[in-house]
Amino acid sequence: MIKVKEHITVFEHEKLLTDKGEKRISEDLHLALENYYGDYSPFFTLIRNGVQFNEYVGVIQVGNTLIEVLPKADKNGEEVWRPLLINMIRTVWGFDVKDTGSSSLKIKNNSILDLYFEMFVTETERLLHKGLIKKYRRTEGQRNALKGQLNFAQQINRNLTHQERFYVKYTHYDVHHPLHCILYKALKLIQQLNTNINIKGRLGALLLNFPEMDDIKVTEKSFSRIGYDRKNSDYRKAVEISRLILLNYHPDLTRGKNNVLALMFDMNMLWEQFVYVVLQRKLKHCKVKSQLSKKFWLSLSGKRTGMKPDIVLENPETGNKTVLDTKWKNLNGMNPSPEDLRQMYVYHDYFAADKVALIYPGTHFVATGNYYGADAVLSTKICSVIQIDTHSNIEQWKTEICRCIEDFAGE
Repeated sequence: MIKVKEHITVFEHEKLLTDKGEKRISEDLHLALENYYGDYSPFFTLIRNGVQFNEYVGVIQVGNTLIEVLPKADKNGEEVWRPLLINMIRTVWGFDVKDTGSSSLKIKNNSILDLYFEMFVTETERLLHKGLIKKYRRTEGQRNALKGQLNFAQQINRNLTHQERFYVKYTHYDVHHPLHCILYKALKLIQQLNTNINIKGRLGALLLNFPEMDDIKVTEKSFSRIGYDRKNSDYRKAVEISRLILLNYHPDLTRGKNNVLALMFDMNMLWEQFVYVVLQRKLKHCKVKSQLSKKFWLSLSGKRTGMKPDIVLENPETGNKTVLDTKWKNLNGMNPSPEDLRQMYVYHDYFAADKVALIYPGTHFVATGNYYGADAVLSTKICSVIQIDTHSNIEQWKTEICRCIEDFAGE
């Protein structure tokens, strides 16, 4: 377990500089971030004597320095936004305590990194307690008894003077397979990176009881080759967290002390997924669908372009449709962008929507406007702008989101 000497907390779009500001960074940290940036990184932009973070939030651990990037939609500080962000992730990932009864998630709101590590530990403990699945695997090697298929070429090459040995190909049915190799590799890496004392003991117990696996090379293909069925579907969440951790870990091959783990995600996508999950769980009188795609344009070359709104609500009794598009930004009293309004106009027609709305975080506010027709006369097509209050209590926030959308869709 490494010891984090420095914990820096910033908000999205904030700057970290080497020469000024309350949160100055060292030249070494700046250089490490530059090296990690390489040709491009979506998480931050290189500026003169520092970096500026983008709309991505999460954590970047560089050596023994942890940089935590939090969302910012109002005047609340980190003491409000840190637990809110953590609980948004719990909700989206299916670890919502109230909804799933996952009372084992008792970690303090230290950082998102702690949350990811504890979610993985909790899932792996559950899999181990349930019993690791077994699979057939083919192997070959020397044996003292003829079992399986004899490899004649290797038998002659290796055992010409040792007739008591057999070089055979045979099948094992055990827990040693790539799925467990991935989990084991993630466990070993988390043990190396973890700084939370509450997780340390659980990690030690897991590694003591988890069968030792081969150290395999893990790439994107390692995960794309995994096929889920009834037997291994329980592994999906642990494997997804493994993927995030293993593929986003970048060891410092030059100096060996500035290894980087970046667990960052687009706040626009998280806001969309959060609103969708809340509505899906809490709206009782509407069908809630996400990313409902329709074909929109076909080029002469045969390539298609589709239309894909964030959320579509459909009342099964009346057949009325409501299209919602979520936007993680603060309007500050301004109108939505022309691009966003044009997009909602198309949704109005293309999805035969009765109502469309843009959903923003912020002080509660609902405004409705009509679109002009081609003859410059106001039409009956409307688009609403809904700002939903943020709450320091995640359950109140979910209730407020559901209430605002239900009031709008049911008007």
